[in-house]
Amino acid sequence: MVYTLTFNPALDYAVELDAFSEGGLNRSNNEYISYGGKGINVSVVLTNLKIENTALGFLAGFTGRELDKSLKEQGIKTDFVYLKSGFTRINVKIKSQSETEINANGPQIDKASLDKLFRKLNSIKSGDYLILSGSIPKNLSQNIYKEILEMLADRGVEFVVDAEKGLLLDTLRFKPFLVKPNLFELQQITGKRLENETEIIDAAKALQKQGSKNVLVSLGEKGALLISEKQEVFRQKAPDGRLVNSVGAGDSMISGFLKGYFETKDYEKALKFGVAAGSATAFSRSLAKKEEIYGILEKLD
Repeated sequence: MVYTLTFNPALDYAVELDAFSEGGLNRSNNEYISYGGKGINVSVVLTNLKIENTALGFLAGFTGRELDKSLKEQGIKTDFVYLKSGFTRINVKIKSQSETEINANGPQIDKASLDKLFRKLNSIKSGDYLILSGSIPKNLSQNIYKEILEMLADRGVEFVVDAEKGLLLDTLRFKPFLVKPNLFELQQITGKRLENETEIIDAAKALQKQGSKNVLVSLGEKGALLISEKQEVFRQKAPDGRLVNSVGAGDSMISGFLKGYFETKDYEKALKFGVAAGSATAFSRSLAKKEEIYGILEKLD
């Protein structure tokens, strides 16, 4: 079983307009709501790819109930902890000449609810995969990922981590199956601008030396690069296409990578599948559908 964990899910309210004027009146051409948070995005695409998984995390209020309802209608298995107060956040995505995002803080997570989540996590067993992705709410310890992995260490659980600098680095000593920084995050970790592929590879290998089995670096329109646990270096270019929606593309890459790996146990094929899934989301308004992913997969070199 694959489990995804999203500490701070969201309703994403997207507004499309020809031009955005800061401080002025803006009229929308179109608007729509999607349901997200990085772990939830992974769950949606895994489900689209027919991989059984369960979405864990925290929900609150009427927005949380709407999010849970929508996910279940899409066939996604959920096991959220409902908070006693507050409401699941609403993020605003302004899509004009460029994309502008306004991300809300989200509800406060009390100790009793956190303990309830840990009891759910404690049921994860050998052979399962746990995907930890995204930021941590301000009222929780920033060591929370490390605490989770400490609890599950030595159980034979495989971990996938997609998080910013400190959160990711805290997990490396637990030897995660996969970490997925993007280029910006990798530069944050190294503290320097990575000017070429050699420097990117060296930075990824440094994460391996600290414990990660595989390092997948997403490079946006340039595709992705993988350093496998066998020290192989694989590259995959992204296909040509028009960027419609960058939100969830990295999460989709994780889902596609796992699908490819589960089916073939071949890291090069897993990377190709990951790039196909990430691209399918980037070229669409919504998260990638199975047929979209396979359509792109057939065109990749």
